[in-house]
Amino acid sequence: MFVDSVKFKIKSGNGGSGASSFRREKFIELGGPDGGDGGDGGDVYFLVDNNTHTLAKYKGKKLLKASNGKGGEGKKRTGKRGEDLILIVPPGTIVYDDNSGEILLDMLNEGEKKLILKGGKGGLGNVHFKNSINQAPTYAQPGIPGEELNIRLELKLIADVGLLGFPNVGKSTLISTISNAKPQIADYEFTTLTPKLGMVEVDEYSKFIMADIPGIIDGASEGKGLGLKFLKHVQRTQILLYMIDSANYRTLSEQYNALKYELKKFSKELYEKKFAIAITRIDACENFEQKYRDFLKEFNFTQKQNFEELDSSKPCFVMPISSATNFNINELKWAIIEILKNK
Repeated sequence: MFVDSVKFKIKSGNGGSGASSFRREKFIELGGPDGGDGGDGGDVYFLVDNNTHTLAKYKGKKLLKASNGKGGEGKKRTGKRGEDLILIVPPGTIVYDDNSGEILLDMLNEGEKKLILKGGKGGLGNVHFKNSINQAPTYAQPGIPGEELNIRLELKLIADVGLLGFPNVGKSTLISTISNAKPQIADYEFTTLTPKLGMVEVDEYSKFIMADIPGIIDGASEGKGLGLKFLKHVQRTQILLYMIDSANYRTLSEQYNALKYELKKFSKELYEKKFAIAITRIDACENFEQKYRDFLKEFNFTQKQNFEELDSSKPCFVMPISSATNFNINELKWAIIEILKNK
């Protein structure tokens, strides 16, 4: 199950109490205070693990807490420190304060470990309170309570390229053709129900990560369909690849305008992100060459821009492809790598 948003409370451990104790040994008169300190409470950390891909393990959790420190003991023995709580999350997880909405942590890189709550400090034992006036103190400090926080975790997948398009335009077919991803593919809409990531190897030295999200439909910005819910997963991408179906009942222009409209209403940042266009299923389209020329002319697009004079309001390239026949698939991979290297 793909879970990309959860809420729960976290709490660090309480510090253990210091001990109030006196030496009681045979042949030693007037034994003084020897109460040890309490152990510190456990801390709370977040740790990024590339082998974790969802937040499902935290679904339904109400409270997760580190262990409390143990109390001090006689003979100046310090109590055991509380065990830390380490919360393992996939890369791309953002930790919010659920009360204020403030971003507390942004967990991006494999092995990254960050402290979010410090455990309470253990109390001092009565050995620390002996002085010339009070030779036999009975007072020992209680431990300091741990901290607590209501948090919200949100997962935004990290990819270089994000695929955008209407349902059944060939996004899943493309990502399965050029990467190691194995999405469900069928001849009906909404076969992609959750985001998918795939590693695309261009050559021995060049590769990139591609993200496929559920298809966007008209009215997505008002909450219709599935695609809008997952658009946050392409917010971290470096470029967007618009997928436009040449064999669709809608024209190339209608599809392009509708995608831009829904994207602009969702996020200005995404709308202005660097993008390219892949026109899919050209093997199933009649009179494609004419449609392709008309599309380029209508928007004053070029097949490929010069990166030294890049106009960010226009696509870096507009490329016809066919995943079924592998037409222009290698060319597409090289064109994407060129954009990424010239970011």
